[in-house]
Amino acid sequence: MRTTRTVRTALVAAAATGLAVTALSTAPAAAAPAAPKFLSAGQWPASLTPWTAGPVRKGLPEYGSVCTAGITPAAGTRHRDFRTELDTGARQTNTVAPTEAKAKALTAKLRAGLASCLDRLKEQDPGLEGTSRYHGRVNVEEGAYVYSVDTSYPEIGSTDIALWSVGRDGRTVTVLEWGQLGDLAGAPLKGFKKTTGVAVAKLH
Repeated sequence: MRTTRTVRTALVAAAATGLAVTALSTAPAAAAPAAPKFLSAGQWPASLTPWTAGPVRKGLPEYGSVCTAGITPAAGTRHRDFRTELDTGARQTNTVAPTEAKAKALTAKLRAGLASCLDRLKEQDPGLEGTSRYHGRVNVEEGAYVYSVDTSYPEIGSTDIALWSVGRDGRTVTVLEWGQLGDLAGAPLKGFKKTTGVAVAKLH
């Protein structure tokens, strides 16, 4: 599988797998009151077909999240995958750090990882082309920051667009990722920024 497909396709595949075992996976009841809240399916930008939410899972996702892999710790982390009937997927990952200072440091590392993601993907796959952009801050709680990674293989005409954001509320850091076929012009950037604001405000 080519790397550019991994940014989006891994989200879609992971979401489908998660939904298939929803009935078998539930978050521990005792931890639920203290755990950060996740987005619901209807809070993602509108798609041609409805979003479906998978279960909240403990730890890091097994697949996907290529731009932040190796940065987010498994401890204190939970994630939730989302999908539509079309080739679109999304994920939210929440991490509760031991201290607010460590949460702030994690946010900085995640932002650096997003900013350098395209360069790292190109190193892994020299045939990859693309554009990475920072789309500014969302003013919510301690702030959230939005990025896009637009990738393509000119020789076969494939294009993928991924939107990312990282935000923080106290000790909790949340990362949103959204991906589909196409380019930035066809992505719901305005809606994604709104979803980012909702996600951070909803954490606690």
